Amino acid sequence: MFLDLGLLLLRVGAGGIMLLAHGMGKLTNYSVMSAQFPDPLGLGPTFTLLVAIFAEVFCAFLVIIGLSTRWAALPIVGTMLAAGFLQHARDAWQVKELAFVYLIVFGAIALTGPGAFSLDGMIRMRRSSRP
Repeated sequence: MFLDLGLLLLRVGAGGIMLLAHGMGKLTNYSVMSAQFPDPLGLGPTFTLLVAIFAEVFCAFLVIIGLSTRWAALPIVGTMLAAGFLQHARDAWQVKELAFVYLIVFGAIALTGPGAFSLDGMIRMRRSSRP
């Protein structure tokens, strides 16, 4: 039970902070940011911003509610890899540290899954209780 509570806290805490502190700012300022968003992979600033919004809003929300959790954590992991190793490669550790913290947290969520207190857990329970 404590493991499942810990996973719930990790999912809701990290997912909520990602969504509110990072994703919503990108989503609400899309028109301003789309032309000048950092593009470390050379895919174009608008496309890169859309990928970041997908990961930091949509996928973070899925992690929070625990639906397709392992798959939803992967785009966030990818975004944080790009942020930590490419976008902030030359920055001081204090600048890139947060990207690596998120990378570790969402990597752990991708590996462990959401726990019982999630929509994935409820779906798993229903399937196992079917005759």
